[in-house]
Amino acid sequence: MLKHHDRFPYHPWVGRPRWSWPNGAKLALYLGVNLEHFSFGEGLGAELAPGPNTGGGPQPDILNYAWREYGNRVGAWRLLALLDELRLPATVLLNSAMLDHAPALVAAHAARGDELAGHGRTNAERQSTMAEAEERALIEASTTAIEAAGFPRPRGWLSPWIAESHVTPDLLAEAGYGYSLNWCHDDMPVWKRTRAKGEGRGEGRGRILSIPYPQEANDIPAIVARKDGAQQFADMLVADFEERLDQVSDGIAQVMGVALHPYIIGQPYRMRALRGALARMLERRGEVWVCTAGAIHDHVLTLPEGSIPR
Repeated sequence: MLKHHDRFPYHPWVGRPRWSWPNGAKLALYLGVNLEHFSFGEGLGAELAPGPNTGGGPQPDILNYAWREYGNRVGAWRLLALLDELRLPATVLLNSAMLDHAPALVAAHAARGDELAGHGRTNAERQSTMAEAEERALIEASTTAIEAAGFPRPRGWLSPWIAESHVTPDLLAEAGYGYSLNWCHDDMPVWKRTRAKGEGRGEGRGRILSIPYPQEANDIPAIVARKDGAQQFADMLVADFEERLDQVSDGIAQVMGVALHPYIIGQPYRMRALRGALARMLERRGEVWVCTAGAIHDHVLTLPEGSIPR
């Protein structure tokens, strides 16, 4: 037998229970906006050009650090304006270091009612390389920092670099988290087993909800890794969205997430393509539930037991 994670069993797409999102929708759409801060002259970070993490030049890596910082100073504000223009909510995936680095940006998202979800301290590090005690301390410090800044305690978590240790789901549930975005293994939420005595929100069943977070409808792998152009990325979002809506006749409720990073999608020439894609998707707004990841979690808790694979 191959080693298994033992978090959930295989469950085929066909034959699943039929239920709906609010207003009878069969597709829930959410935007995940990554607000990230990086350590200068050290650590990890996405790269526009070869840098220290990919065999390029030494630290300090001015080019890539400044490119990422552009997202916090300019790109994120362009994206905020677009969200306002299209009346779209967002789930903000927040490095807690942003609370000190760019408090005005975090406050602007909170003021419009966006959800703040935990995203570690900084994307200059991975929690998957930490000892259990260190990882637990990271989760607690990141979580309490958001609360201490006057915002609601986050209900959801995306690990920096989507990197988990063997005990990350357990630590998240023990810290009170209701859902995780780390796994992209399904198109609907899935319960994951944990060792926790509670479920993160007092459910008492030792589990945490896994909500789909995209690894393809995501500007980092699409634009940075695969070198797709802005219009290619936009076309991919529309095709993904329309194909899912065309499949709703099977009656299975789905989740579509869109992952955005302001230093990538917030470049002016890419914003134009994103605006067009989102506007086209919203022409069918009446057929979908436009929401946050936290709202997806809350709705799942209202469903009869057995509605969600586990």
